[in-house]
Amino acid sequence: MKRSLISAFLLLASLCAAHSAEPAPAEAPSTEQFSFVQMCDTQLGMGGYEHDVKTFRLAVDQINGMKPDFVVICGDLVNKANDKSWADFTRIKAGFKLPCHCASGNHDVENVPTAESLKLYREKVGKDYYAVDHKGFTFVIVNTQLWKAPLKGESEKHDAWFATTLKHAKARKSPVVVVGHYPLFLKKPDEKEVYFNLPVVKRQEILKLCEENGVVAFLGGHTHKLVINDYKGIQLVNGETTSKNFDKRPMGFRWWDVSSDFTLKHRFVELTMGENSGEKE
Repeated sequence: MKRSLISAFLLLASLCAAHSAEPAPAEAPSTEQFSFVQMCDTQLGMGGYEHDVKTFRLAVDQINGMKPDFVVICGDLVNKANDKSWADFTRIKAGFKLPCHCASGNHDVENVPTAESLKLYREKVGKDYYAVDHKGFTFVIVNTQLWKAPLKGESEKHDAWFATTLKHAKARKSPVVVVGHYPLFLKKPDEKEVYFNLPVVKRQEILKLCEENGVVAFLGGHTHKLVINDYKGIQLVNGETTSKNFDKRPMGFRWWDVSSDFTLKHRFVELTMGENSGEKE
C-alpha cells in the first residue's frame, strides 16, 4: 500500500513539474550561408561593342574565380537585340562555371514590348519571368518592362504570377529577393514617373506586395549609376555595370553575402584585368 502511495505521489509530482515548466523557446529560422553576384547591364554595344564583349568576358572569368553560388544579371543583356548580339551574349554567358539567372531589360524586349519582341527574347534567352529557390530563399526574376509599358494579355499574366509567387514564398516562410531591371524609384517612393523609374500607381502596388510578403531586397540595373534605397527594411539596389557608367564609377558588380540569420549585405567589386581579379573591396 505504501509503495502504491509513493508511486502515485511521484507521478503526480512529475506531472505538475511538466505542466509548470515554461515551453522551450522556438528556434529562430536560419539558413546555410551563401553568396551571389549582382551584375547590371552587360549591354553589348552600349560602351562600344568590342569593349563590352571584352568586359563581359573578363567579368565571367573574375566571378568564376570568386566562386559565388550563382550570378544574376539585371537586364539589358544587349544594346540592340539581333542575332549577332544574342549569339555573342550566349557564348560568353556559357563561360560561367556556376548558375546564371537573367532578367530582361528594355533593350532586350524593347521600350514598348510586343508579342514579337517577347517571342524573340524567349527564343534567344529563355523565360522572362520565373522563380529560383536557393537555401531557403526565393529569387523572383521579373520582367519590369511589363510594368513600365503594359502589354495586354502579357502584363496581366505577369502580375498574377508575381502576386501568387510572393504569397507562396510567404507561406513557406521563405525570404524573397526580386531581380529585375527598372528601379521602383530613384529617391522617394512617391516621386513622379520618369524614364528611369516605374509608374507611380504600379510602383505603389508592387511596394505593397513586397512589404506584405517578405521581400528583403529588390535588385535592378538600368540607371548606369549606383542607386541604393531602403523601403521599410527592403534593400533596393541598382548597381554598377560592365558596359558604361554615367556616374564615373569604375565598372564592376555587386557581391552579396547572405548570413545564417537571413541578413543580406553587399559590396562593390571592381572589374580588374590583372591577376588579383578575385579580390573584393
